[in-house]
Amino acid sequence: MNYLADGLRLPTNGLDYTILAIYFVVVLGIGFAARASVKTSLDFFLSGRSLPAWVTGLAFVAANLGATEILGMAATGAQYGVSVVHWYWIGAIPAMVFLGLVMMPFYYRSKVRSVPEFLLQRFDKSAHVLSSALFAFAAILIAGVNLYALSIVVEALLGWDRWVAIVVAGVFVLLYITIGGLSSAIYNEVLQFFVILAALIPLTILGLKRVGGWDGLTHSLEKSHGSSFMSAWSDTGIGDSNALGANWLTIILGLGFVLSFGYWTTNFAEVQRALSAKNLSAAQRTPLIAAFPKIFIVFLVMIPGMVAAVVVPNIGTDRSDLTYNDAIPLLMRELLPNGVLGIAVTGLLAAFMAGMAANVSSFNTVFTTDIWARYVKKDKPDAYYLKFGRLVTAVGVLASIGTAFIASSFSNIMSYLQTLFSFFNVPMFVVFIIGMFWKRASMKSGVWGLVAGTTAAMVNYFVFYKQGVISIPTDQGANFVSAIVGFVAGAVVMVIVTLFTAPKPEAELAGLVYGTESPDAPEVPEESDAAWYRKPALLGWGAIVIAAACYIPYSF
Repeated sequence: MNYLADGLRLPTNGLDYTILAIYFVVVLGIGFAARASVKTSLDFFLSGRSLPAWVTGLAFVAANLGATEILGMAATGAQYGVSVVHWYWIGAIPAMVFLGLVMMPFYYRSKVRSVPEFLLQRFDKSAHVLSSALFAFAAILIAGVNLYALSIVVEALLGWDRWVAIVVAGVFVLLYITIGGLSSAIYNEVLQFFVILAALIPLTILGLKRVGGWDGLTHSLEKSHGSSFMSAWSDTGIGDSNALGANWLTIILGLGFVLSFGYWTTNFAEVQRALSAKNLSAAQRTPLIAAFPKIFIVFLVMIPGMVAAVVVPNIGTDRSDLTYNDAIPLLMRELLPNGVLGIAVTGLLAAFMAGMAANVSSFNTVFTTDIWARYVKKDKPDAYYLKFGRLVTAVGVLASIGTAFIASSFSNIMSYLQTLFSFFNVPMFVVFIIGMFWKRASMKSGVWGLVAGTTAAMVNYFVFYKQGVISIPTDQGANFVSAIVGFVAGAVVMVIVTLFTAPKPEAELAGLVYGTESPDAPEVPEESDAAWYRKPALLGWGAIVIAAACYIPYSF
């Protein structure tokens, strides 16, 4: 297990602890306030489908502002430099727009309570069971990443042993999700979004000031890491060498299409926020509203990581006892005065709790509705499933505590997360996309596509890459290749199986395949188009245009 360096202890005082204590009281207060609205299982798992778009939109982006965004992306900035922008402007925005404009109508109108339930409607029980099991397993692993990242900060703050920090943090998240269900998680995520910004903005500004501004940062890193470290596309030709260890083809196909669309369109931890919206228009606008802050958040996580690479030139190498994951705690100790330090610590804890809560709440929904209620205990009273949902939340948190120790073995948790996404999200995405756009895709092709995609991605990573059969410079580059391999394998197997098995009756495909309309599709309220900010298409294209404009300076 990688522990923080002995000297990396945050100089906190009573003011910092007071700010932190106030935040925890507010979080629990939101949980108790939300409890009053939880009367049915739909309230617990999907907030009764009653929330406005601005709430679900901010919760959507906050749910992703966990370990992936804060420690993980800062670590990636310290390790790979400006290439971090790829995860945002290629690896997020287009997929978020696609989710809002194309996929949310299918999800929302089908009235599913989870992503695997959509596969049940489009394919068959075998695809449903496998996708539910894969997602539940992945959700617990990813929740463990957020819990591990949270423990890093708690260790730096209080000096606790990491296992103590993991257990205490897990119990706290368990309390407010169990009390208030998804509504508690979502409203806390809205609060956490603003607290996170309050933490990252001063860290970024003071970090740049420490290294002489952007020019000073660029000069230092180009001198120590080479010019490609400060360019997103430099040396990304096929066969060229760069810090990221990937070429333009694997970046665009592996990250920009397969991993990105696989994560943002099928990861129920995100989609669940949109499904809790009050109507279809609000559900569509949820990821589009989230896309706008997502465009700019990259600077708040990339720059601190790069500053850490200047402050500690050997960070993440054998010549330093600091890993890339330590970049943010390092800068907090070096740069922030008391008071601001308390806000920063609170923001980081908020981020990690948001990420963990998103995965635990999606896990309890899938396990309860897709596995337990459908195959183990059928036709029980709704109160039974509400009670069981709370129980399985505790199980999910306990399992996350265990998987947190797996995450601790990785120097860069972003690499670990991308590995998980290539194994679990990508195969689900290929099944979704083919099933959604190809009527002929047979019922049995879904489960075999999942099996083939998951197996191929794992074989490529653990056998071909880890055993040295193929040469890929970095873990991130290997993740991109594994994602492509998993996607192609899943697609090919789906086509082959479809040729030899029966298609789903066309009458059962209404509303599940692009170009068909569900006969009982709900009407979109007229007021949803009354203003420009209520028009999903305009919001989506606006996000694409702004992201493209941001990307121009890094294209050369």
